[in-house]
Amino acid sequence: MIERVKVAVVGVGNNTSALVQGLALYRQSGSLVGIRRPMIDGLGVGDIDVVAAFATSEEKIGRDLTEAIFLAPNNFPRLDCDLPRAGVPVTKGLVDASEVQRVATALAGAEVLLYSAPSGRPEIAQAYAAAAHTAGVAFINTTSDPVARDPQVMSSFEAAGLPLLGDDLASQFGTSVLHNALLRLLKERGLTLVSSYQVNLGGTEDFRNLVENPNTKKQSKLNALSGADSVEVAPLGYLPHLASQKVAHLNLEAQGWGETAVSLDVKLKVHDPSGAAGVNIDLIRIAASALRNGRGGHCADATSLLKSPPGTAI
Repeated sequence: MIERVKVAVVGVGNNTSALVQGLALYRQSGSLVGIRRPMIDGLGVGDIDVVAAFATSEEKIGRDLTEAIFLAPNNFPRLDCDLPRAGVPVTKGLVDASEVQRVATALAGAEVLLYSAPSGRPEIAQAYAAAAHTAGVAFINTTSDPVARDPQVMSSFEAAGLPLLGDDLASQFGTSVLHNALLRLLKERGLTLVSSYQVNLGGTEDFRNLVENPNTKKQSKLNALSGADSVEVAPLGYLPHLASQKVAHLNLEAQGWGETAVSLDVKLKVHDPSGAAGVNIDLIRIAASALRNGRGGHCADATSLLKSPPGTAI
C-alpha cells in the first residue's frame, strides 16, 4: 500500500479548514463529488495526513488543528463528517525571517509544505520557502506573492531536487477560470473583444487582507487571463456578511459579424475556500509524487492549477 503524504500547512484559516474537513469527509464517505482527479500517481484523495500547522494568531497557537480551524475569524461552514482530533498542535508561525531554522526543524517528517497564509507578505512567503528548502521539503505557494517566479529561488529548488509549485492557485471554479474560459470562447468563435471586467466580493479574512494589501494580486489575476490588455480587474471588495462565499460579476463586450454588438454578463457565487481545497488536493499530490521521484523545481502538470506559474509577470 502506498505511503500517505505528510503535509505541513502554513495558515490555519478558511482554506485549511476546507482542506482538513474535506479530507475527513472523503475518507468516511468514499464520495467522488467535487473531485477532479481521484488518483494522482497512485495517491488518492484520502492519502494525505496533515502533520504540522503554523499560524500567528495567539488564539490558535497551541490548539489542536481540528479545534483551531473553527475559531474566529474563520467562517467556512462545518461539513457533514466526523472530525477526530488531529493530534497536531498549531505551532507559532513566522513573523519575520529570523526563525527559519526553527520552522525547518519543525518540518521534520513532512514531505510537502503548503503555504496558505494571506497574500501580501512576500518576505514571509520567501522565509517559509527557505525553511522548506533547508528541511528538504517540497513547497507550494498558493498566494500571489512571488516565490516560484523568482528565478534564484526556483534554481535553488531545482538544484536540491525539491519541487516548487506556485504562484497563486487558480480556484477550482473561480472567477479567473470562468473568465478565461469565456475569453477563449470568444476568440475561438471569431468574435473581437472590445472590453471586459470582473468584480470580486467576499467575506473571508483573505478578502479583508487583500483589500488592505492588494500588492501583486491584481497582476496575478491578469496573468491568468487571455487578452488581459482589454480586461479590467476591479479592486476586491470585503463584505463580512458574505462569510466564506465569494460573489463575482463578469462582463464581456465584443463584436461579431458586421461589427454588431455582443454583450455578456455573468454572476458567480461559490464558497471560496472549497475552490482552494479542490485545487490544493491536486497540488499536494503532484508535489509529493515529484519529490518521491527526485524531480525538483516546477512541475508542468501543475501549471493549469496556478494563476501565475514561473515565467509570468510579477
